[in-house]
Amino acid sequence: MAKEPYSQKRLPNQEGLLLEYVHQLEKHRKGRRAVHLHLSALSQNNRREQHIQTAAGNFEPLIKDEKGQMFVLKNSDLFFVFEEAAKLQTETVIQDIRFLFDDDPLFTAEEKADQPFATWYDADKDYDNILHLVQGLAQTGEKGQTEARSRTDARSKLKAKQEQGEPLTPEVLEQVITALVRADLSNLVRRQFICQVDTNMVPEQEFSELFISIKDVRETILPKVNLVANRWLFQHLTETLDKRMLSMLSKTDSISMSGNISFNVNVTTLLSREFLTFDDNIAASRRGSMTIELQKEDIFNDLSAFVFAREFVKEKGFRVCLDGLNLQTLLMVNTERLGVDMVKLIWDPELVDSGEDAHDQLRSIIKQRGDRHLILCRCDDRQAVDFGHAMGLQLFQGRFVENLIVEDGRRRELLKLQRRIERGSEASVTQSRPND
Repeated sequence: MAKEPYSQKRLPNQEGLLLEYVHQLEKHRKGRRAVHLHLSALSQNNRREQHIQTAAGNFEPLIKDEKGQMFVLKNSDLFFVFEEAAKLQTETVIQDIRFLFDDDPLFTAEEKADQPFATWYDADKDYDNILHLVQGLAQTGEKGQTEARSRTDARSKLKAKQEQGEPLTPEVLEQVITALVRADLSNLVRRQFICQVDTNMVPEQEFSELFISIKDVRETILPKVNLVANRWLFQHLTETLDKRMLSMLSKTDSISMSGNISFNVNVTTLLSREFLTFDDNIAASRRGSMTIELQKEDIFNDLSAFVFAREFVKEKGFRVCLDGLNLQTLLMVNTERLGVDMVKLIWDPELVDSGEDAHDQLRSIIKQRGDRHLILCRCDDRQAVDFGHAMGLQLFQGRFVENLIVEDGRRRELLKLQRRIERGSEASVTQSRPND
């Protein structure tokens, strides 16, 4: 079954804060320097939010030691003001950041470009230049914030219109299904990883979930229609999306099927001719690496159909995951008797305040069924992972986990580059030694 994406928070505007800081700096500019990192000049693939956060995080030790102040600008640039005594440390940090993005086209063309990756300033000598630059950035940031508010308002109006707009009727559903059958949906397939996360926030990928975004389907095909207004018609729509997903999974050239994967389907889809065709088209060895996710509403709508479908797919070698539980339903439902291999618990900050009795019951369930039986999903911040660890959980899914994966990849690449540089330095020293 297709899923809705999570809402995203807007980044705060720091251009105004930077301008205020520079005004205050006028009386204390002696012995201070500044550096402007032009991350906005990087390619789009290297300018995602997690990349900027990773780059800014390199300055954290200097900030904690109160040797400098960091500003992350709306255009992805970094502006760091620091004490003269921290110049060498700052240069080292910036060199590390260059290593993070060393594959970017910016560095191959930097010598020919008018604007380098980093621009350095002496706060005392260059104060007027800094003030002029920051004033321009503040104006641009305010303009960008106004445009962002306009875009947000437009999206809110569209969402409100969709919620209050035309209902999904059988006639409209038939048109949608016809369009879905003909459309290439591969670009609407999203992937999100389920990871084991240790106490140092280092992720280890277990498997990835593939799903079709309902939001994207709605905006692409019928933006004026509320696709979820009618529960039963929406159920028919998701069955169509299930079958398209099965068709794409059968064709390795449509979407990547590397590693262990999971995908959402309806119980009805598991009993359909399309699922039998899908099962015939995949290698038997692949079934053990696939997990079928079923929503709790779908299971309890027809429990006997679920039991039959579960036995059928598990006999084939697939794993089954029960998705969409909150703490209340998890404590009420005996998932062991349901015969599922895994369960997804939806993270909610209110879980922290649910009381010791509920926490003890949750710990007991995890202890009885194993720390890898339960997955905490929709983890959007560290609090979710910290809570999971406190309960004894090991597996997590969500935007925060996705950010950890990117940061870990960057960290590993940086270590590889550092080792390469060290080996190059050792080789140079060896070659320069005179023969005995």
